[in-house]
Amino acid sequence: MYKSKVYFTKEISPSAVVKMFNVLNKDLPGRLAVKVHSGEKGNQNYIKPAFFKPIIDQLGGTVVECNTAYPGARNSSVKHRKLIKEHGWSDIFAFDLLDESGPDLALKVPHGQAIKQNYVGKNLASYDSMLVLSHFKGHPMGGFGGALKQLSIGCASSEGKSFIHSAGKTKDQNRVWDEHAKQNDFLAAMADAASSVVTFFHGNMAFINVMVNLSVDCDCCEVAEDPCMKDIGILSSLDPVAIDQACIDLVKASEDKGRDTFMERVNSRNGLYTIEVAENHGFGSRAYELIEID
Repeated sequence: MYKSKVYFTKEISPSAVVKMFNVLNKDLPGRLAVKVHSGEKGNQNYIKPAFFKPIIDQLGGTVVECNTAYPGARNSSVKHRKLIKEHGWSDIFAFDLLDESGPDLALKVPHGQAIKQNYVGKNLASYDSMLVLSHFKGHPMGGFGGALKQLSIGCASSEGKSFIHSAGKTKDQNRVWDEHAKQNDFLAAMADAASSVVTFFHGNMAFINVMVNLSVDCDCCEVAEDPCMKDIGILSSLDPVAIDQACIDLVKASEDKGRDTFMERVNSRNGLYTIEVAENHGFGSRAYELIEID
């Protein structure tokens, strides 16, 4: 059985992010989008811009984000741009709000289990490659957030997020929470959406997951739980399925007293189902070789 390569280091620093990208020996050609989670207003756990500055400076990419589908400081372009500046992203990086104006870019999901179309910010079409910088942590709805969530919910427009959350029932953010899909349908929709973004970039992608500030809550939470575990390290891979599986396995293997709390959040939301459906799409494997880097 083929095993994807996932690289791991216990060192957690901006220079370690660069090192973990370089070991991939991957060229990201053309115009590069760098997907981050920029953090909801009030959130204390998101990774700050300075941490990613060396890698983004090295590659010359543009930081990209999309509007949210829930009330807060990021559900409109005007508010979102204001918060992006408050959080310091647009002060030190080129920044692109992918769905600042419509119409959305519709990506087909021909073998989708829950959705057959995925709606992303139309500016995604301007990019030739993508580096996905993920803060691995828990999530109130998905169980956990990592590379697959960045590819799906993260790249979806505001309407696209509603479409994923409702498993194709609605694109209206005012209706989505009344028409939210059953849990497994929502998780499958995330995997479906992720598959379409991977297909769009034709392999011109790389993934880095940073296992710090390990809260059960996402960076999208205005008031998030404080971390329940100690930091673990940084992982990199060309396989988004393998890197998320490896992060879960590192949490499960930890002797940290907060491990069970973290995994309760993952398991109570059936979070691993997203990884299972993603693997079924064929763009990644849950089988991996973990290669530790000093």
